[in-house]
Amino acid sequence: MNRWIRRGLAALAALLLLATGVVLAGWLLAEQRAERRVTVGVAPIVLPDDGAALERGGYLYRSRGCADCHGASGAGKVFVDAPGIRLAGPNISRGRGSAVTAYRSEDWVRAVRHGVKPDGRPLRVMPSEDYNRLTDADLGALVAYVRSLPPAPGGGAVLQLPTVARVMYGLRLIDDAAAKIDHRLPPQPPVAEGVTVDHGRYVAQMCLGCHGPRLEGGRIAGGPPDWPPASRLVPGAGNVMDRYADAGSLQQMFKSGRRADGSKVAVMPFEALSQLSDTDTRALHLYLKSLPAH
Repeated sequence: MNRWIRRGLAALAALLLLATGVVLAGWLLAEQRAERRVTVGVAPIVLPDDGAALERGGYLYRSRGCADCHGASGAGKVFVDAPGIRLAGPNISRGRGSAVTAYRSEDWVRAVRHGVKPDGRPLRVMPSEDYNRLTDADLGALVAYVRSLPPAPGGGAVLQLPTVARVMYGLRLIDDAAAKIDHRLPPQPPVAEGVTVDHGRYVAQMCLGCHGPRLEGGRIAGGPPDWPPASRLVPGAGNVMDRYADAGSLQQMFKSGRRADGSKVAVMPFEALSQLSDTDTRALHLYLKSLPAH
């Protein structure tokens, strides 16, 4: 056999062996990473029971994406079902199969704000980076609303990922929310509701999980391979906010799932976005339009 062919085959075999080793290492590291303990200092919050707070909590549940993963009843819901990947949020009502039956106030804080289970393990799919800056009042209202939901039967979380995603998670090429969040930050101070940049910044926290901490867009980590990259929301090449001159056009896209030219937006949480109030939408538009280029 020609020595160059032998060398080529030997190099190919070495590459295959190396790739197999990387996959195996990533797989094992993924299991270790999922079982790690994340220490988070949290304090209990007040869970109100008045009508206004429950109404606010219900609005947050519907408009901030909770229903997208847990269902309107809180019983859980499959939110990604594609070849090689199936994801479902667990039952968080008080019914049979609930994942939160024993949750205390501080356990809710740990899970929602920090993406961490009561035992310290990370909640691998919970997008807590979107909720970390919820004020105590809003978090309390949200939890109170969830606890007021009628008991409904359901099951636990479903996390079926393709091998490549598990390996990337093990190699820290994909992070869970607990690895993204600065757990040392104090709770967000109260933010006055209104069509202001400050309130818009507060609303925009719900965009971080897909559009990134700097809202620059890009591939959505852990999403199905056929999902397009998240759009860039800050000034610069490809900034989609140039399409939305006013808040009304942005609101129309949230409600219809279509751009101004009639083309369909492939991936967006329209179930939640269509529920945003006029004030929240206008404040969000104002904030996104105020961002400097970077």
